[in-house]
Amino acid sequence: MPEAKRIGVLTGGGDSPGINSALRAIVRRAHAAGVEVIGFQDGWKGPIEGNYQPLTLADVSGILYLGGTILGTSRTNPFAKKEQDGKTLWEPTEKVEAIKDNLETLGIDALIAIGGDDTLGVAHRLGEHGVKAVGIPQTIDNDIGGTDYAIGFHSALATVTDALDKLHTTAHAHHRVLIVEVMGRDSGWIAVYGGLAGGADVILVPEGPPEGSFSVDEVEHVIRRRLEQGKRFSIVVVAEGARPRELGGRQVASGEVDAFGHVQLGGVGYWLADQLKQRDLPLTPRVTVLAYLQRGGIATPFDRLLATRFGVKAVEFALEGVYDVLTGLRGTTVEPVPLAQALAESPKPVDPELLRVAKAIGIS
Repeated sequence: MPEAKRIGVLTGGGDSPGINSALRAIVRRAHAAGVEVIGFQDGWKGPIEGNYQPLTLADVSGILYLGGTILGTSRTNPFAKKEQDGKTLWEPTEKVEAIKDNLETLGIDALIAIGGDDTLGVAHRLGEHGVKAVGIPQTIDNDIGGTDYAIGFHSALATVTDALDKLHTTAHAHHRVLIVEVMGRDSGWIAVYGGLAGGADVILVPEGPPEGSFSVDEVEHVIRRRLEQGKRFSIVVVAEGARPRELGGRQVASGEVDAFGHVQLGGVGYWLADQLKQRDLPLTPRVTVLAYLQRGGIATPFDRLLATRFGVKAVEFALEGVYDVLTGLRGTTVEPVPLAQALAESPKPVDPELLRVAKAIGIS
C-alpha cells in the first residue's frame, strides 16, 4: 500500500522551461500507482487560499515541451522574515495554518514543491509544522545545492548561447563592445556556461571577494588588448549579480524587495557601459539585457529528461514515505537529498573548474 494516496503539487518562484515536463511525469507516475494528484495554483498562494484543480492524464497531455507552468506561479511566502542577533529567522504566519487546514480538508498526504531555494525553503520549514513535502529543484540560475543541475538551466543556457551567436555578427560589423546581461543573482552559472559556449571575451560573475568580483579597469584592459591584436569588437557577458569594485562590492539593484527579502537586481550592464564610455575607447559600448527571454520558450531535450526523472522520483519518494528531501542529480543518479543540506549549500557557487577553463582559453 502506498504511503501517499493523494498528492498535491505546486510550482513557485520564477518559471523556467521544463516545469510542465515535471508536472506531466508526476501525474503519469502517480496515475500508474493509483494515486490522485491535486495541482495548486500560483505557487504557495494555492494552498493558502485553497485554489486548486485536479490534474488528470488529459490535463498533462501535450505539455512535455511547453515552457512556463500550467499551474501558474508567484513569489508568496507564508513565513515572516525576522532579523535577530545577526541571524535570519522565519516565523510562521496565519498562512501556515491555512496551508495545513487546506491540505487536511483535501485529504492530501504529501506535497511536491517545484522551485528554487525560496520555494524549497518554505517546503522545508513547513515540514517542521507537520507538512510532508518533497522538493524538485527548478531554477535557471542552477544555484540550488544538493544537485548537479536544476530544471531550466540548460534551456536558459541554450537561449543565452543563441543570443551570443547572433550578437557576434553585429558586434563585428559595427566594431562595438556588446555587453550582455544575464540572470544570476548569487552565482554565475548562466554567465560562465553561456559565455564559454557563446565565445565571450569577458565573463563577469557574482563570485569573488567582498570588495567586488570585477573592476572596470580589468574590462577595459581586455578590450584594449584585443584592439592591439586587431580585433575591433568585444563581447562581455555579465551576471546581474556581478559586484563592481568601484561600488565597494555592492550589486546594482532597483530597490524593490520581494516576499523573501530579495532586492530586485538589474542594471549592471548599463552601469558598466556608462563607465566604459568615460574611458575614451574607440569602440561604442551597447547593452543587451536578456532578462525574461532566458525563462521562456521550449524546454531543451536535457531539461525534458531531467524534469521527467525528477517528477517520477518525487512521486516515488512520496510513495515510500521519504519526505523533507529534494530530487538531486548526482552524476547520473537521482537521489534523495535532505532539504536542510541542499539549502545549507545554497546558493551553490559556479564550478571553479569552469572558471579555470575560461582563463585557460583567454577569457577574462
